[in-house]
Amino acid sequence: MDSPAAVASGSIRSRRGRALALGSLACFCSLWAPVPASAADAVLEQAATSGEVLMVGPADSPPLIRMGPKGEPEGYAIDLARRIDRQLKAELGASVRIRFAPVDNTTISVEAVASGRAGLACGVPFRWDREKLVDFSLPIGLSGLRLLTRSGSLDGSPASLAGQPIAVVEGSLGSSFLGSLEPSARPVSFPTLPQAVTALEQKKVAGVLGDANLLAGLRHERGLPGLALVPEQPYVSYGVGCIVPENNSRLLNVVNLAIAGLFQGYLEGRPDAVASVAPWIGPTGVLAVPSERVRAFFESVLITREGLQLAAPAPRP
Repeated sequence: MDSPAAVASGSIRSRRGRALALGSLACFCSLWAPVPASAADAVLEQAATSGEVLMVGPADSPPLIRMGPKGEPEGYAIDLARRIDRQLKAELGASVRIRFAPVDNTTISVEAVASGRAGLACGVPFRWDREKLVDFSLPIGLSGLRLLTRSGSLDGSPASLAGQPIAVVEGSLGSSFLGSLEPSARPVSFPTLPQAVTALEQKKVAGVLGDANLLAGLRHERGLPGLALVPEQPYVSYGVGCIVPENNSRLLNVVNLAIAGLFQGYLEGRPDAVASVAPWIGPTGVLAVPSERVRAFFESVLITREGLQLAAPAPRP
């Protein structure tokens, strides 16, 4: 697991065409200086001077983030980040923007945000130990821990994992959970989830224990119909959200308003909101979740706060 120092020296990749501004194809070439964790609203104060908020995340984690055909980031988390970007501009002015830089895995994303080297990450599974390091937004989805394996091989029961080589991502929930699920299972660690799935394709491991949504996304992205997710119900379920450094309530408010606005717009059937959700989560998208389940989740999130009165759509010319 890379340390925050390693994040600064190279885990946040800055190769040409990989670290991109959300609104343009601009190369990211340096990181912010870290800010003190106790500095209230330090991210937005720094953004007012630097003109940007750095967003990090694994770039090969569909449906959340993937690199498009022209090398630009796309996905559910990126569409949401564009909305956060617009909300930031309303808060701080048109000169502020979000810039995205890819990292290897979610653990590095959390370390980067917790240390102040990044201001935002979206699509992060909630964990109580992480809540001590960063502040979570409203949930943007639900996921859980499941096993990706070859169809007809393992059924996902603890007994079926006995003695089997199971791929896990370093520092992930799967890596810490496998031993308690089946002590005799043999963990095989990889730096990234795509590398773990490749090992499964090459029959080097019997399964991959990881985030169900990301495993489903990689299976869809690579066209792997011979792989199945088991068991039917996740071993562990959790919410997925965005994170910001602690003590940055103004930024967290901006993020939450963007999430609530997306959910409200989807429930109202607004084309821009539907287009930000349907290709990634909806019934014809990467995860193929039925529309009624998407709507039920969005409604359940909004009912815990307050519904938004969105501005009327601009009349068509």
